Amino acid sequence: MRAPDWLTARPVAHRGLHDPARGVIENMPGAIIAAIGGDFTIEVDIQLSADGEAMVHHDDTLGRLTDGAGALRSLTATELKQVAFKDTTERMMTLGDLCALTAGRVPLVIEVKSHFDGDRKLVKRMADVLAGYRGPVASMSFDPDQLVGLRELAPRLARGIVAERHYTAEEWPMASPARRRDMTHLRHFLRTRPHFVAYSVNELPALAPWIVHHLFGVPLLAWTVRTSDQRDRAARYADQMIFESFVPGT
Repeated sequence: MRAPDWLTARPVAHRGLHDPARGVIENMPGAIIAAIGGDFTIEVDIQLSADGEAMVHHDDTLGRLTDGAGALRSLTATELKQVAFKDTTERMMTLGDLCALTAGRVPLVIEVKSHFDGDRKLVKRMADVLAGYRGPVASMSFDPDQLVGLRELAPRLARGIVAERHYTAEEWPMASPARRRDMTHLRHFLRTRPHFVAYSVNELPALAPWIVHHLFGVPLLAWTVRTSDQRDRAARYADQMIFESFVPGT
């Protein structure tokens, strides 16, 4: 299986087409609707709830965007959907809610967040939800073990690795030294067999993504593009960009 053609056909709105100044918050329904209106592919993040539901949220704890505190994994989906956000009256969605809202109108790219503990409950739940979804969708993660899980649980679902050049203990405290080494330079490539790579735009060009792109034909996305310089870099070294803080074409 190769990456679908739609993956690089249009820019990818990072966490939806959000704009906090206008009250449009990342990973919220308004950001999804705005991205659909702009005909952009939508990237979102998912986290696991206490009762095994896939929740659309970037952080693994409450507090940055929401009232309250605590780990998402300590609260049920019902409890998380009641959490108040600071700058919107909207509430956290499940992956099923997202699929119903998007309804195949634009593609989805779903990033699986990981604690690097080998737990596959989140990818299992994602595979179950997406089994009944008929729209264009792909998955990705920083964690190579989650890609192995996806390859086993949902082999027909396009999967990608999110990557950068360096993985320090300070920035990746949940990943062991062995895991960080495996992530560096895409050493896991033959084990995970990603259909695409999403690589840090500030670290392009880089040898590892160049090799998998040019020798194995793996599409390359650049994240996260926010400035004109980053946009030029993405256009030069990648097949498509994952963007935020501006609207392409305007």
